[in-house]
Amino acid sequence: MAGLIKPEDIAEVRSRTDIREVAEGYVTLRSAGIGSWKGLCPFHDERTPSFHVRPQVGTYHCFGCGESGDVISFVMKMDHTAFAETVEKLAARIGYELHYEDGAGPRREEVGRRQRLLDAHKVAAEYFQAQLLTPGAAAARQFLFERGFERDVAEQFGVGFAPQGWDSLLKHLRTKGFRDEELKLTGMFSEGSRGLYDRFRGRLIWPIRDIAGDVIGFGARRLFEDDQGPKYLNTPETALYKKSQVLYGIDMAKRNIARKRQFVVVEGYTDVMACHLAGVDTAVASCGTAFGTEHIKIARRLLTDDGTGGEVIFTFDGDEAGQKAALKAFDEDQRFVAQTYVAVEPHGMDPCDLRQHRGDAAVQQLIESRRPLFEFAIQASLRRHNLETVEGRVAALREAAPVVARIRDHAIRPAYARELAKWIGVPLDDVTRAVASAARRPSSEPHGGPGREAGRSPAQGAPPGEATPSPAAWRPDPRDPVAVMERQALEVVLQQPAMLDAAAWDEFAAARFVAPAHAALHSAIAAAGRHGEQEAVSAWIERVRHELPEGLRPFLAELAVTPLPATTEESLERYCRDILAGLAELQITAQKAELMGRLQRLDAAASPEEFQQLNRRLMELELRRRALRSRD
Repeated sequence: MAGLIKPEDIAEVRSRTDIREVAEGYVTLRSAGIGSWKGLCPFHDERTPSFHVRPQVGTYHCFGCGESGDVISFVMKMDHTAFAETVEKLAARIGYELHYEDGAGPRREEVGRRQRLLDAHKVAAEYFQAQLLTPGAAAARQFLFERGFERDVAEQFGVGFAPQGWDSLLKHLRTKGFRDEELKLTGMFSEGSRGLYDRFRGRLIWPIRDIAGDVIGFGARRLFEDDQGPKYLNTPETALYKKSQVLYGIDMAKRNIARKRQFVVVEGYTDVMACHLAGVDTAVASCGTAFGTEHIKIARRLLTDDGTGGEVIFTFDGDEAGQKAALKAFDEDQRFVAQTYVAVEPHGMDPCDLRQHRGDAAVQQLIESRRPLFEFAIQASLRRHNLETVEGRVAALREAAPVVARIRDHAIRPAYARELAKWIGVPLDDVTRAVASAARRPSSEPHGGPGREAGRSPAQGAPPGEATPSPAAWRPDPRDPVAVMERQALEVVLQQPAMLDAAAWDEFAAARFVAPAHAALHSAIAAAGRHGEQEAVSAWIERVRHELPEGLRPFLAELAVTPLPATTEESLERYCRDILAGLAELQITAQKAELMGRLQRLDAAASPEEFQQLNRRLMELELRRRALRSRD
């Protein structure tokens, strides 16, 4: 067994890894001031961004749910990996060679399980892609060609072919050093009485990647008539592949989704390919399951779905199954803040068919012709009733009124009430009353809308912008001006330690903090020692973290990422200088109050020397206070 990773290597990986780059593999981040970034929290559902990252200090903190830590803890929580596996993964990401306590690196078979699974999938994807060029893959190439996908397109999307043999992939991976007990965990193989055999045989293969771009599974399409399996066969649930959280194409689309504030949901792998080739580069597809709650969380994080814009567009076939899928999507509509739309091709063609028969412009036109999902839902509900009868019109109104009541934009709700009155053929007053009545009824939605789960306790997630109190730390009163000044000073020192020269550091270290949480953090900073000139801020923060009790570490992360109110380097320097001067003045005021108390208790006649000494000290403090004021 390999020994523990050396601490200095862990520190090196932590300081060299850009936490912003890593976090942006999971969530869209936007500037929140100098050196600060924020986005929708990946750990809980929310409407307003409260997840903050500060790359310089290597720390993240969510002011909504209280999650915090460094880049290692972030990846551990997101990927559900052990500490050593996470460090190894991050080290590989930056090309850093780790060293172990026993002096020897880990043997290949001892690398973390998750990384081994990723390695196996990477090798398999390359193997499938190479097989697409072999004579046995003629049917696969023909399938692609008939749908307008040339060889360069197949290479762009990594499309491959699984040979018809029972153990072609198995033999290949064995020659690459993978053991059967590892391969059982990949989902690429089935097991019979004679051992393992290939799960995918004689099929067209699409690699399915996670948001970071790692291959975590495969989708396979039947090609031959003698194949008795389903038309599409996907990787089963594994440690890597969770179908409720997987979106095909997300690795290619994520940056375009964030830039364009658009998220297009299509139904299949070829539809994603067609959309991207046609210029709709925000398209993704679910894999082997309906678009659900976990997918919505991913979409909202990438869109920064906070009410400032963005759109989600569902594309469905025009047949009955497509209608049902669209209505199911509408059931999830209230989980979005962004406007949701549906784009249905009237002749029943999906984006792949549309591009094949009518070209790229037709795919773009399909997306541009989108209409609000609630409008689609209203009209779909009306089709279920006979509007030629009184009973049918009443039933249609009862079903459609709650849909109108759910329209989030209050400005257009009356307009759709008027449209509904025309569509059904009833007086507008009747529709208005029905919609108002439906709006007053309590929602039956199980989650009460995005970011507000029913019955959520404070520990599970507070409203955005409010930090969840740590059980080990009494939260200072934000209305107390002394506590506010102490907090601001700690924020400055943690985020900009290089601004403190030796004299300023000594003055800060000697300061007395009143709020217990602030005092504990101040003590930890003093114990960690002054930030070194050549030392990474993230490494210094880690030293401070080690000096803190476990329960106060989230509070450290919170202060380390709180945006400082400055828009330029000059204003940042001025703000930090003013805050440190304010802390110094606060200390002078406290010292003066203590000396004044001693003077009042002192008998001047009995102790003339002490009386004079106290007065001189008071004068010195007052002169220092005035000097601080004169800098402003």
